[in-house]
Amino acid sequence: MGSEKRSNESIKEIYLAGGCFWGAEKYLSLIKGVVSTEVGYANGNTENPTYEEVCHKNTGHAETVKVLYNPDEVSLERILSLYYEAIDPLAINRQGNDIGTQYRTGIYYVNDRDKEVIENSLKELQKRYDKPVLIETIPLNNYYTAEEYHQKYLGRNPNGYCHIGEGKFEKCKKESGLF
Repeated sequence: MGSEKRSNESIKEIYLAGGCFWGAEKYLSLIKGVVSTEVGYANGNTENPTYEEVCHKNTGHAETVKVLYNPDEVSLERILSLYYEAIDPLAINRQGNDIGTQYRTGIYYVNDRDKEVIENSLKELQKRYDKPVLIETIPLNNYYTAEEYHQKYLGRNPNGYCHIGEGKFEKCKKESGLF
C-alpha cells in the first residue's frame, strides 16, 4: 500500500467498454501495471443510473471499466493492445451473447494527450481487418460507479457468466507474467 501512495501522482486512468463489464473488469485487472479496476456506467444521458435502468430504460450508458494504471509499469498502448484481444472490435452494440447499446465497445479518455495514442492504436488495429473497426472513441463525459454487487463479480462468482473465454484470461495472465 505504501508504494501505491508514493506513486499516486503518476497514476493514469482510462475507461474501457467491452461488453458485459464483469469479464472486462476481471480481464483488465490481470494486466501487470494496472493498479485498480472498477465497473460502472459511462457516457449516457441520465444521472446515477441503476443497472436495471441501463439495461431496460435506454439511458445511453455503456457498461465500462475504470482502469487506473501506473505508466511506469504499463503503457496505454499495451493496455489497448490487450483490450483488443478480449473484444470483437467489429461488433456494434454487442459482445458475445450480450446485445444492446450498453454492451458497445468504447475507449473513453480523460486526458487529451491520450487521444493521439488511442487513434494510432486504432489505426494499427484496423490494418488487421477488412471491415471497419467499430470502437467508440470519445472523451469521458460522465461515469457512475455500478452497484457494489457488480464490483469484482467474477472474483466472488467464479462460475458467473462471462463472454470472454477462459483462454483469453490465461493468455493475459501469461503475457503479464502472472501465471
